[in-house]
Amino acid sequence: MNLDPDEQIFADAIEVANIPTLLMVIVQLTGELEWLEAPYNPKRQPGLGDNDSGGLDPRHQREVRDAALEAILAWRAGRAVALPEPDEELIVRMLSVAMAETVPSEYGQFTAAQLGQVKFLDHEPVNAPADFKVLVIGAGVSGLCAAINLQMLGINFEVVERNSTVGGVWWENHYPGAGVDTPNHLYSYSFAPFDWQKYFCLRDELHAYLEHVCDNFEVRNNIRFDTGVERIEYQESRQKWLVTLRLPDGTSQQTEANVVISAAGIFNPPVFPDIDGLDEWKGEKWHTARWPKDADLAGKRVAIIGNGASCMQIAPEIQDEVESLTIFQKSVHWAAPFEQFRKEVPDPIRTLLREVPLYRNWYRVRLGWTFNDRIHSALQKDPDWEHPERSLNAQNDAHRAYFTQYVVDELGDKAPELLERVLPTYPPFGKRMLMDNGWYRMLRNPKVTLVDNHVDRIEHDRLRTEEGTEYEADVLLLATGFDVLNFITTYDAVGRSGASLTDHWEQDNAKAYLGTVVPDFPNLFTLYGPNLQPGHGGSLIFVVEMQVRYIMDMIQKMLQDKIGAVEIRKEVHDAYNDKVDLAHEQMVWAHPGMTSYYRNERGRIVVNSPWRNVDFYQMTREANLEEYLAEPVGELIAD
Repeated sequence: MNLDPDEQIFADAIEVANIPTLLMVIVQLTGELEWLEAPYNPKRQPGLGDNDSGGLDPRHQREVRDAALEAILAWRAGRAVALPEPDEELIVRMLSVAMAETVPSEYGQFTAAQLGQVKFLDHEPVNAPADFKVLVIGAGVSGLCAAINLQMLGINFEVVERNSTVGGVWWENHYPGAGVDTPNHLYSYSFAPFDWQKYFCLRDELHAYLEHVCDNFEVRNNIRFDTGVERIEYQESRQKWLVTLRLPDGTSQQTEANVVISAAGIFNPPVFPDIDGLDEWKGEKWHTARWPKDADLAGKRVAIIGNGASCMQIAPEIQDEVESLTIFQKSVHWAAPFEQFRKEVPDPIRTLLREVPLYRNWYRVRLGWTFNDRIHSALQKDPDWEHPERSLNAQNDAHRAYFTQYVVDELGDKAPELLERVLPTYPPFGKRMLMDNGWYRMLRNPKVTLVDNHVDRIEHDRLRTEEGTEYEADVLLLATGFDVLNFITTYDAVGRSGASLTDHWEQDNAKAYLGTVVPDFPNLFTLYGPNLQPGHGGSLIFVVEMQVRYIMDMIQKMLQDKIGAVEIRKEVHDAYNDKVDLAHEQMVWAHPGMTSYYRNERGRIVVNSPWRNVDFYQMTREANLEEYLAEPVGELIAD
């Protein structure tokens, strides 16, 4: 085939493109369903990789690539898409073929939304009174999503952000190796694609994306930076929230809002360990979330307390520049292979993702299935399973065997010495599943010492463990995480009755209907609220998008029906949370073999969602006013 330079770019891209994704593109562009049949059916592969070859033999791969090039070039030349909107049954069949496994029929509409066929976050402007205002707290991932959708609706809104720019945790955390552990083609807004340089981007690229989104959707002028929220208090007589702001100069100011959307996040403030002598440390010391811009670890003896996600990213990154690295391990984590760690997206593939929306959408849909709901069934307890101490069911036990063999292979000749110390005894996914940034290979480095005895006391330049061993260091890094269980810790919220949200949530026992609304707190919506983190993996961003869709629907109903206040009925709220707790009892996070930040001291799972994404999609499709106490504008409902 004689190709011009422009066509050759696509030919080059298709040569290295993902075969299962190309098959879906061919089907939609041509309408030829035989591409969903043998001999072109991909074969399933273990792990979390993209399965680029689909397991097809070279001859059939060649046929797929040739057909994809022909179809894409014809489409670019003006030929219409044969199947622009496949029906739900065909979509499920296509996804099943692309993933080489059976996808339940209920994923039809959910996947159609991901493909852009179902209008998801594309709102028509509404008529709102001039004095109707929405206040958004925080300009991180969730706050930006809310702001963009409010702008689509044409509603008067303001965002207050305590930092000097957007990004939230992706602005505040800039330690070495900071990055996503979900592929960024998935960990991004469905309505805002981006020309990503890496498959799993580091912090700087992700933050640049959020800055790009903010400017591309023109919401920056609606954000007040360097401005914090000290207190919000519901004014029943006015059906508004009185908001006390802390201005950049340190003074306070009050404003009002009909609706408050809290997007303050949960990964703040940092947690510092309760260790005798911590304040007496005479060397350099900082929490990973407060990494100094001028930090220099070259040639220094470095100690890290904590071995969770941030440590797993930092330690392999700094191991070669330090004189020594001592890691004090609090608990053991499972970590999955990270095939695309630091892997750049080839320029031809970037062109394909940028120029062919069908390829980009199906690539994202496949990532969503791999990293989201695919493993949900593996997290459910089988009451008849014979090894409940180590796994939950046969599927979960197979994951255990797979991850165990991976750890053995990575440790190499260090496996006999280290395996027992780094291999969890609890079931896979019981704690947050980490992505291996070279952690196990790092443990083979003679500079690195792993200590699995807790630090009992710190004395000037040394750390003493409970068994009495002392370790000297020049720099102390605290990788001890955040106060995650205490939702909304950056400001006070006072409801209709005068009670605070902190008291209502008993500090660490937060509950909300759909993770979004709470009785006694009318017109207050919490993004990334209780029991919403997709603990089985995947992207929180799509969960937030589903929440925002629900909130926008509620605001539209309030304006259309002249409703001044909506408050979730207590019985609806309580029944929902009873279902959440009941579902969690049958899942891995309630397993007694470990502790985690998912679970409070009473044993209740507070952070994670028990639902599949497809379940939450259905729950949040539309706001049901019958579940709420709805007050007409200017009127109060009698008790």
